[in-house]
Amino acid sequence: NPAGDVHEIGNVKLVKHPMPQDSEVKQVFIGLGSNLDNPATQRQKAIQTLETTEKLSLVKTSSLYKTAPVGPPGQSDYINAVVEIHTSMQPLELLSRLQSIENQQGRVRQQHWGARTLDLDILLYQGQQICEPDLVVPHPRLAERNFVLIPLLEITEDSLEIPGMGQLGKLLHQCQDNPIEKLAI
Repeated sequence: NPAGDVHEIGNVKLVKHPMPQDSEVKQVFIGLGSNLDNPATQRQKAIQTLETTEKLSLVKTSSLYKTAPVGPPGQSDYINAVVEIHTSMQPLELLSRLQSIENQQGRVRQQHWGARTLDLDILLYQGQQICEPDLVVPHPRLAERNFVLIPLLEITEDSLEIPGMGQLGKLLHQCQDNPIEKLAI
């Protein structure tokens, strides 16, 4: 079926689209984070939405990791993960789609680094460096955050080159970040 496989969950029909087949398919890694409204469920809903998004194919998903929040005090712990996708979307189109998913899941941008239902960050986009007013890739603080580096390493290799930063394994070795707990969910 060119439109994708149809799966029914209760009264909801999900269409899982096939991986884009043109020469413009890009490998992208996306960070997922949440610390509001049942973070593990928020992550699962986001993955289900990604699986049914046109021009995008979910390739790999990391385990969930629990960390203390970065930012204002008084927040709950975060649940983080990384996914690998293949997409034919251009970077700003993908960013717009990810922000739409965040908004659908109740994301409200009130405070920088504040609590959120869902945060979807483009970490890496086909080995490119992108510097746009609304998008910087690789994610500018990727090398400082083990809650990104560890799940990224889980679904790729330590030799992965992070453009302008170095190899993933070396970055993780140099990272002085907060404690992290892999969850058995």
